[in-house]
Amino acid sequence: MSSSDLIVDTGTARYPVIVESGARQELPHLLKEYGLGGTLWLVSDSSVFAHYGAEIQALLSQAGYTVQTYVVPSGEASKSQEQLWQLYTWMISSGVERRDTVLALGGGVVGDLAGFAAASVLRGIALVQLPTTLLAMVDASVGGKTGINHPLGKNLIGAFHQPRLVLADTAMLQSLPGRELRSGWAEVIKHGVIRDAELFAMLEAHAADFQQHAPFLQAAGLLTTVVQRAVAVKVAVVSADEREQGLRIILNYGHTLGHALEATLGYAELLHGEAVAIGMHAAARIAVDMGIFAAADAERQRRLLEAYGLPTSFPTDVDREQVLALTLRDKKVQNRQIHWVLPVSIGTVSVRDDVPEALVRSVLLH
Repeated sequence: MSSSDLIVDTGTARYPVIVESGARQELPHLLKEYGLGGTLWLVSDSSVFAHYGAEIQALLSQAGYTVQTYVVPSGEASKSQEQLWQLYTWMISSGVERRDTVLALGGGVVGDLAGFAAASVLRGIALVQLPTTLLAMVDASVGGKTGINHPLGKNLIGAFHQPRLVLADTAMLQSLPGRELRSGWAEVIKHGVIRDAELFAMLEAHAADFQQHAPFLQAAGLLTTVVQRAVAVKVAVVSADEREQGLRIILNYGHTLGHALEATLGYAELLHGEAVAIGMHAAARIAVDMGIFAAADAERQRRLLEAYGLPTSFPTDVDREQVLALTLRDKKVQNRQIHWVLPVSIGTVSVRDDVPEALVRSVLLH
């Protein structure tokens, strides 16, 4: 597989997802190739901008682009109404036009926030996703979901706004803190569980290589291959179901309880991938108790999550009753029935709306 194979085509939008080591050097050329111009509104966070902001600005300026830069604080708290309004004020007061382009340089927080700004300012302008975290590369940057959090739940306010280009430079993962890297592995593992058993087996085979930061980075070619394969799952699902009317819901495996857990903890204690890992383990336990997933496969998933440094147990201080209550506000709830994504085998999941609340409560409380 190569980046040339990764094309999102939803019927309403078509764009490439380029995953290569060193890919950021091609950004000016690719912007021209895809007709993206006007003023470039570069949005990043304080951590990412410190590593790559000056370099990206120089690349674009030397190519003749006008670049405006805005830096938000690092962390989930920036996905807020207040921060979004500040972005609007910056862009509007600085003369944003409909021919302009937003560049989202960072992880999922920046991609969601800047993407929602691009979707809504002047009723929508072009967006380019430049993911810098493993989680954003394999998941958040692809598919057009943008938005901010609400105190009652994660990503409850937003819009679908497909990017015109996704450019993922795997060399940027060299600067990623170890915990952020581990968080990203949760989404990679998720893609193996829901749709690609061979990817899951590949992750098992190379767990020792990827456990530590240094050996992980030495296997750059393998890293790019794994990321491309994980992205391919997202590309295929999004192309088939842009707005989550059917197949795309499988990408929410682990997220029903994961999102509720994040909201309960105020988006502070756990990283997104850590919460998703806990949610995946809980979903597997539910599936085992329902008799649709083998206990041996649930154990295989647990071992793999833990091999990549991810938690599988709820934090001891979390209010589990609140977690349960928040699942009912999940975006996948219809007629008060939670649509659970549950594993059937490694590589296959099903969507169920017949999971007894008593079973969920039992899994959460034990």
